[in-house]
Amino acid sequence: MIEQLFFIVVSVCLFGAIFYQMIRENETGYLVFLVLQALGIVIDAIGLIFSLKLNIFIKTIIYIFSIILPISIYILKYKNINIINILKLTVSKIYLALGNNKKAKNILLSIIEKNQNNYNAHKMLAEIYELEGGLRKAIDEYVICIDINKKDYNSYYKVATLLSELEKKDEAIEMLTSLLEKKPDYFDASITLGDLLIEKQNYKEALSILIDATKYNPLSFDLNYELGIVYTMLNDFKSAKDYYEKAAELNSLKYNAKYNLAQIALLYKDLELAEQYFEQTLEDEELSADSYYELAKIKLMKREKEIAIKYANIAIELDSKKIAEKIKNEPLFIPILTKISIPFNLEEKEKHLSQMDNLAKEHLENTSNITTNMGYTNFKKQEKNEQVKDNPIELSKN
Repeated sequence: MIEQLFFIVVSVCLFGAIFYQMIRENETGYLVFLVLQALGIVIDAIGLIFSLKLNIFIKTIIYIFSIILPISIYILKYKNINIINILKLTVSKIYLALGNNKKAKNILLSIIEKNQNNYNAHKMLAEIYELEGGLRKAIDEYVICIDINKKDYNSYYKVATLLSELEKKDEAIEMLTSLLEKKPDYFDASITLGDLLIEKQNYKEALSILIDATKYNPLSFDLNYELGIVYTMLNDFKSAKDYYEKAAELNSLKYNAKYNLAQIALLYKDLELAEQYFEQTLEDEELSADSYYELAKIKLMKREKEIAIKYANIAIELDSKKIAEKIKNEPLFIPILTKISIPFNLEEKEKHLSQMDNLAKEHLENTSNITTNMGYTNFKKQEKNEQVKDNPIELSKN
């Protein structure tokens, strides 16, 4: 009896304290805890009124709801842990998981309304805006996160990537440079900055950033591939070759490195090696048309005209507009031009390669064309010499 009276007095006092806290803070989030407290008090009162003997499980639940829970709220509050915000953030995550972004945002905004410096609410809000495509709003929220927590390097990186998506490349570069000054080992920032600098054709700056990044993750495909591109654009093809080979070893299913290795092999007039690499890239839908075209050129230089015709026609089937233009401008194809099926209506294939990929690819193609044209000149001389051997009298008359 004394125990039950003590319980009622203490629990009612705690109920009143939590209720006062709710009114003072104008925070309806406390209603959940008040309902649980009231439930515990009512169950205990029913037991007292009807002289019921409650089992240990029910008594434990009553004490948890009516005494332990409100006391825990005050202990957490004393330690500057806001249980209401934790509860709201949890509910917001549930709504987000269920696809109800609107309710999730409303809860987060209610948290921010009472506490402008709630880092977790701003971070979640930024992620929701980003998910919805509201990039500018997302940037604003990530910037607030950085203001609250100066060591939130992930938000630095997020702001930079979103600025890049908004075509604000210079601002993105500035943000990433600042991030790497604060945290040099942020590897993704190095890769992204290298990519942006390559697109801006600042190759020496990109080289410096990427070489520094090798201290932290030398076995990254992206890092070695980007270094290959930088050295390509600087016309250091030997170094480019080394890094493309490393990249190809690290990920054999990403064919851009192999395509560039094939072009470098052409530069060095190694037709066999170039042919091997181009054959491997035929599996890549984005590169297959160009690879068949290059293989056709190689077959012509090796005097295998029938195979060259076959490859040229396959290339045109894959990307008629691009390949037809290349074939018309390439002297090597003159002897077989009548046997290549060029359709009347040329269709352009949709492009998916990044600007960075295209820069290196086109640079190598243009450079290797010089070698190829030299090869064509030698090919014509050889062809003429063979004609002289086959019919010296006829040619001397001419």
